[in-house]
Amino acid sequence: MLYSIVCYDHKNSLEGRKSARPAHLERLKNLREKGKLILAGPNPAIDTNDPGEAGFTGSLIVAEFNSLEEAKKWASEDPYLEANVYEKVEVKPFKQVF
Repeated sequence: MLYSIVCYDHKNSLEGRKSARPAHLERLKNLREKGKLILAGPNPAIDTNDPGEAGFTGSLIVAEFNSLEEAKKWASEDPYLEANVYEKVEVKPFKQVF
């Protein structure tokens, strides 16, 4: 089943994002290689693809997992959590219609 992983950044999280980004991307690449990643990306803090020093307010990941518990476990191991980038992470079942 698909799950949405909605992550909310702490304020001023840009430096943490920069330092943990390689490890964060590696996990996403691993999901993609397994054919389980549907989409992933950050939410710019301002209305542009490159927000510069304004940074980001969070991230969205939609991926396939065997269960809600597996999705939550995967999300709980994100390097952005260890780097104190994310303040809150919500994992929910997701039904893709389009």
